[in-house]
Amino acid sequence: MSIAANLSAIHERIARAAKRAGRSASDVVLMAVSKTSPAGRIIEAYGAGQRLFGENRVQEFADKLPALAKLSGAEFHMIGHLQSNKTGKAADIFNAIDSVDSSKLAARLNTSAEELGRTIDVLIEINVGGEKAKSGIAPDSPELDRILAGAPEWQHLRVRGLMTVPPFTDDPEGARPYFRQLRELRDRLAARNLPSVKLDVLSMGMSHDFEVAIEEGSTCVRIGTAIFGTRAKP
Repeated sequence: MSIAANLSAIHERIARAAKRAGRSASDVVLMAVSKTSPAGRIIEAYGAGQRLFGENRVQEFADKLPALAKLSGAEFHMIGHLQSNKTGKAADIFNAIDSVDSSKLAARLNTSAEELGRTIDVLIEINVGGEKAKSGIAPDSPELDRILAGAPEWQHLRVRGLMTVPPFTDDPEGARPYFRQLRELRDRLAARNLPSVKLDVLSMGMSHDFEVAIEEGSTCVRIGTAIFGTRAKP
C-alpha cells in the first residue's frame, strides 16, 4: 500500500478507537515517525496531508533537513533520547522536544533556546515500565518534581505534557495498564495546578498498540511502521 493509503487507514482506526472511548477523533493527533525514512518518503507523506513528524536522532534529521526545507507547515519533533551536549543543535532544528528526562537537560535546552531567541514546547518522558534499557523518568522519581519545579524558571520552554514507551507485549492489551498509569499520573499532576506547566498532551501509543492508547486517553499517537513500512537499519 502507498503511504497515502496507509495514512488513510490509520486515521480510520483512530476514529474507531476514539468512538469506542466516547472521544472525538479530532482529540487525537497523528505523528508520523519518520526516523530512518529518507526525505523522499517524508515528502510523500506530506503530499498526502501529513504535517507532524517524529525523529529519533539529531544528526540524522539534520542531514535530511535541507531536502525538507520547503515543507511549509510541517512540524518535526525530537522523540528519541537527547544528549545534553546536543541541545543547541536540537533547539535549532526541531519544533519541539518530546523526550526531556532530566532537569539538567531541561535547563540546558532552555539556555540553547534562549540563545536562539526561541521558545520550545517539551514533553517529559516517563519510563512507566521501569526498564533499564529505556530512557525516561520513573513516575515516582524526585527528578520529575525537579523538572516541574524548574518550569517557571525556564522562560524558553513550555512544558506541555507527558510521553511514554511502555514495555512491549505481543498482545496490545498488555500495554493498557501502562497507558492508564501515565494518564492517572497526568491527572494527579494537573490537579496540582503547577505554575508554567500545561499538561494537555499525552503522547503514547505506536503502530502496535495505538488503539489501546487512544482508549486510555492518548492525545498523540506515534506511528512509524504502519505508515512507512519496515524501517531500514540506522
